[in-house]
Amino acid sequence: IFGGWLLAQMDLAGATPAFERAGGRCATVALDGMVFHQPVAVGDEVSIYARIIKTGRTSIRVHVEAWKRARGQAEAQSVRVTEGVFTYVAIDQDRKPREVPLDTLQK
Repeated sequence: IFGGWLLAQMDLAGATPAFERAGGRCATVALDGMVFHQPVAVGDEVSIYARIIKTGRTSIRVHVEAWKRARGQAEAQSVRVTEGVFTYVAIDQDRKPREVPLDTLQK
């Protein structure tokens, strides 16, 4: 499959914990260390996992991994295919950076 499609799915997955931590809207501002370990074929089952690795005053860094499993193979193992670190910034209604609320850091 096209790498850009997978990258978009990973961005969406990473935005979920960032949104929860920020308590609202976030914008993707950076992508670091993107590594494509293996290709993904059409028909492969893709799973994406995201976890917050750092929270700053306005930013949230999220490590995102994509894994695949070949469809139609009963004994197929999951294999990590792509990973990277996405940086999101909490934004206000005017799309300006805002501070990440302290109360969300406890979650």
